[in-house]
Amino acid sequence: MRTRLHVLRMVVFAMFCGIATNAIADDQVVPDKLLDQIRSWTASPVVLLSLEASNKRHNGLTEESILTLDKQWRAERKIDDQPLITAVLASPLSSYLTAIQAASLGLYTEIFVMDNKGLNAGQSAITSDYWQGDEAKFQKTFPMGPTAVFIDKPEIGDATGTENVQVNMSITNGVEAVGTVTVEVNLTELRRRQTAGKI
Repeated sequence: MRTRLHVLRMVVFAMFCGIATNAIADDQVVPDKLLDQIRSWTASPVVLLSLEASNKRHNGLTEESILTLDKQWRAERKIDDQPLITAVLASPLSSYLTAIQAASLGLYTEIFVMDNKGLNAGQSAITSDYWQGDEAKFQKTFPMGPTAVFIDKPEIGDATGTENVQVNMSITNGVEAVGTVTVEVNLTELRRRQTAGKI
């Protein structure tokens, strides 16, 4: 009886260790080196100056006004006349983010930066909505302070079949959080590069 009980305890312990190991692996799905790279280019003057301008422009916006802008963005996605979307995509920040995505050669599949209201300040491609303030990508970063990082659960892309994960982190001016960045990372490509010793 003692032997069986001992074996049972060992099995439970092994299962627990396996669960714990998997949890650690999930937390480390994106290496610190890649997070540091993202931090480095979010410290660029074009990012910080764009956020400063967006935060100033949107200062005092009511929730009703924010929802109206978000509704406008969603509507513009379905028509040719897109003044709000065009204004964001034509910004120097969007050009900067598009260049970073292109230079990543498939590692980054989407990048967008939000101001302190959770409104898009720049992006590499058109997002489904304009306001991210009601989503975890913003709520688990900007309000949590300048060093906050939130890595969402990996998902398989319907169109590509690759595994992707959104990395979200606060953007800081060196003192406080001034915005948030979301970077969708192609985990399939990331693992390939890790195996090849390129990351």
